[in-house]
Amino acid sequence: MEKFNKFEYMEEYGYEQLCLFHDKSTGLKALTCVHNSVLGPGLGGTRVWNYATEDEAMLDVLRLARGMTYKNSIAGLPLGGGKSVVIGDARELAKDSVRFESFWRAFGRFVEGLGGRYITAADVGTNETVMTHIKKETDNVVGLPGGCGSPSPYTARGVFNSLKACCKHVYGSDNVEGKTIAVQGVGAVGYFLCEHLHKAGAKLIVTDVYQPNVDKAVADFGAKAVAPEDIYGVECDIYSPNALGATINDETIPQLKCKIVCGGANNQLKDPRFTAKSFKKKASFTRQTMLPTAAA
Repeated sequence: MEKFNKFEYMEEYGYEQLCLFHDKSTGLKALTCVHNSVLGPGLGGTRVWNYATEDEAMLDVLRLARGMTYKNSIAGLPLGGGKSVVIGDARELAKDSVRFESFWRAFGRFVEGLGGRYITAADVGTNETVMTHIKKETDNVVGLPGGCGSPSPYTARGVFNSLKACCKHVYGSDNVEGKTIAVQGVGAVGYFLCEHLHKAGAKLIVTDVYQPNVDKAVADFGAKAVAPEDIYGVECDIYSPNALGATINDETIPQLKCKIVCGGANNQLKDPRFTAKSFKKKASFTRQTMLPTAAA
């Protein structure tokens, strides 16, 4: 990815704050962004991912925080948009329980240092256990056991209802029975979405970068598995992106063989300013519906 001018980007899209955190003792490298706090503190989850470069991590946290501003506002919440990303491997980190707690408590102290401008929650690579450790250092955290817990089941239900609404618009009925749905990412939201779709009689094609997630979806729902790079070109009625963002782009759109794109991933369009043109150019998309849903 080419380097980008951070301040120009922040000025163009109205960002307020971008922070970099480092804790030498635990190896924590994290970024937190508050996009807009007009309605209240920035709320958004913390994502752990092995980013190829620091610029890639920075661009991701910027895009994610801006999306949370829109989602919290649309939901009528007294909250702004914020997000955090941690550079690393969540599964490797979880192997050492002592370091695991210290790592996330260090992150909690950094969140506390923002003085209430940012509230964190779970996202890709984090869960209720992580939030419990963060809670030991700050009250600016949600998604705890005994509270609202993991947002994934609720997000999945929202995606399922959105998907049914898309079917009503495109096919004249919200019944998904017999529809073939290609689900990208079945670790959290995608798994719970598959559960809804399976119960409703849909046929599932799944993929994930983590093979055990795929195996579980195949075993539990009778899904057909394909390689991550093959999910875009499968014959299906609906493509549902539920992993990382930017999977809808000028390279993948020509491969799609569906009439609906509907999933829970953040920032599904790599570039909203130009990708819409690609949909218009694609002759097979006679009635293209895009209805992305909110995720924490």
